Amino acid sequence: MGSENLGLVQKSNSASLRLINVSGFKTDLLEIHSRNPRLHVLFVPGNPGVVSFYTEFLESLYELLGGTASVTAIGHISHSQKDWESGRLFSLQEQINHKINFIEQELRDVKVPIVLVGHSIGSYISLEIFKRSQEKVVYCIGLYPFLAVDTASSIQSSIRRISASSSLCAILSSMGAFLGMLPSQITRLIVKNSIGKSWSSSAIEVLCTHVLQYHTLRNILFKAMTEFQKLPEKPDWEFINKKKKQIAFMYGLDDHWGPLHLYEEIKKQVPDVALEIESKGHTHAFSCSEAGSTWVAQRVSSLINNYYLFNYAKSDV
Repeated sequence: MGSENLGLVQKSNSASLRLINVSGFKTDLLEIHSRNPRLHVLFVPGNPGVVSFYTEFLESLYELLGGTASVTAIGHISHSQKDWESGRLFSLQEQINHKINFIEQELRDVKVPIVLVGHSIGSYISLEIFKRSQEKVVYCIGLYPFLAVDTASSIQSSIRRISASSSLCAILSSMGAFLGMLPSQITRLIVKNSIGKSWSSSAIEVLCTHVLQYHTLRNILFKAMTEFQKLPEKPDWEFINKKKKQIAFMYGLDDHWGPLHLYEEIKKQVPDVALEIESKGHTHAFSCSEAGSTWVAQRVSSLINNYYLFNYAKSDV
């Protein structure tokens, strides 16, 4: 199933953006449809949940799967270029419910199995979706997963304090929105020379047009606050152990959202789960570079291919 080419991925199909309503909320989708799919890959982003950050990753994944799977990425509510929801803030639980409603609304008639792929907090969301959609979901992959609060992380502690302050969130969001209103060349130059030094031009463009908006920044910070409130200090070992043959995680070497001590704990608690460490030097924001997008797509396609061959190949003969 699909290609195992580890070189440059030749992309013959482009992902298309589509705006739909899910339970009354405007939702960005990034899609590539297969003519004869054997699987449907549903991708859940991190925070920010702007699907356009993942275009190169999704296109590479589609090609590496040989066009045998349709691929859909669903954005978070109000993590968008336009303020469709008039400034309303959405919690982590509301975003989880939104993804489950999407499956019930848009993928209800999909006959092929669904594979969930989540990035960062999207990994936690994917596991929650899996719990509630076990009749449709067959496999779940967490990339650089944020599954539990790390009380020892000074970075997480700082973000937790900032996101808990409504006044600080308003100030930071206003500053970001002001930066986004500057002439585009100036905004791009500032981003490129600060957080975007290793980013692709497309990732810089997405940050400038979608993230540097007051409503988006407020929602990013509000969602972060509710993440720290909702996430436990330990993952749901019972569910991961129950579904260990249907779950895989990939951790990064230096990632405060998915620290290596949690990798070691998972290996101890659920020794049979598919688990690996990305060692090529790509960051948590892998999708912001073409090299990171391609490499992670190769690993995800390999996991999906192996799962499919083991569980479904005989029935295709």
